[in-house]
Amino acid sequence: MRPFATTFHSRLRVPAAGRRASVLVVVLVTLVLATIALTLFIERATDDLLVETREADARRLRLEAYSALETTLAVLQDFKLVNGGLHSPAEGWGDPLEWAGYTPQGRRRVTVSFEDESGKLSLPKTTHDTFVTLFEAWGLVKSDAERLSDALQQWANPDYVPTSGLDPDYEREKLPYLAPGRTMRSFSELRAIAVARELLFDEAGRPNKLYQRFATTVSLLSYSSSNLNAAPGGTLTAYGMDEAKQALVSDYLLGRGSYRSRGAGFFRNDGEVSQVLGISAPTGLGLEIQALRIRVTVSEGGGEFQLSVVISPNGGATAVTDKAKTRREDGTTPTVSSGVEVAKPTVASALNYPFTLLEIRENEEPLRLPETEEKDPS
Repeated sequence: MRPFATTFHSRLRVPAAGRRASVLVVVLVTLVLATIALTLFIERATDDLLVETREADARRLRLEAYSALETTLAVLQDFKLVNGGLHSPAEGWGDPLEWAGYTPQGRRRVTVSFEDESGKLSLPKTTHDTFVTLFEAWGLVKSDAERLSDALQQWANPDYVPTSGLDPDYEREKLPYLAPGRTMRSFSELRAIAVARELLFDEAGRPNKLYQRFATTVSLLSYSSSNLNAAPGGTLTAYGMDEAKQALVSDYLLGRGSYRSRGAGFFRNDGEVSQVLGISAPTGLGLEIQALRIRVTVSEGGGEFQLSVVISPNGGATAVTDKAKTRREDGTTPTVSSGVEVAKPTVASALNYPFTLLEIRENEEPLRLPETEEKDPS
């Protein structure tokens, strides 16, 4: 029995080299798993630190941005008082911080840019015929242009009578709803508007170039007239101005062609418009800014803070605050009741502020313009 036992145990004995190899494999697997876990931890920690860093930068640079904004508003008010209104950055307020001698703290860099929102068409004030003219200029056939204009008008006004016979039935949609009976508050509402969701979006529901042109030519704000000094080609076309006259306006504003020697300009009164065009400005076009978007960017090191504000001179543009006025097929208007009682805001004393703040946004990505978009001539 002894020889057999000795032979059996000898067969089970693992060589020393094999044991060392097994230990090495276990160690390598452990190192790989530990490396993967450490890498995932570092990536997660990096994301968390990046978020914390951005929030810290925003808190640190936010006060600088609002200080630059207040300085900008002070400069604009000075020019407004001297010139009787704001017309264009060509008046001299294109670099308000330089004008005011503003110096940011430390090594911070502060830039201010402007966009005249009132150079666009005011959606609440634009008529059916004006929209039809604009859509036809963008390549739509007359029937589609009329249907799209009717859909926009019906969405805002339940009593509107369409010229194209359009009769959308939103209550029979997969998810039934009613037209709000007030003008749009967001361009995202176009997805719910008949005809608009067909012409302004592709088959996958993504905004197409026509949507981009609409969003950058039309303003959701309400104002009486578009500023000729900042009106893009779409606005001028909508008000019946042909390409020859649009070229004259562009040359005058940019200081090109026969106006090269005088540099960039702006229209102050109807007399100057008549000298350039030979006619007065078409109805619907004014010469003063009704709504101005101010973008303030503060950067320091790798941190950046962006502030976007839309202001309006007193008596200028207003934001749409109308409540929905939907109407059922039977002519009744649905009401929404709530059991929650909302406290009325406390009325503050008048500050006699020179501008009305219509919108304030922080760290918002700007809307990217498509290649075919009309550029602001100013």
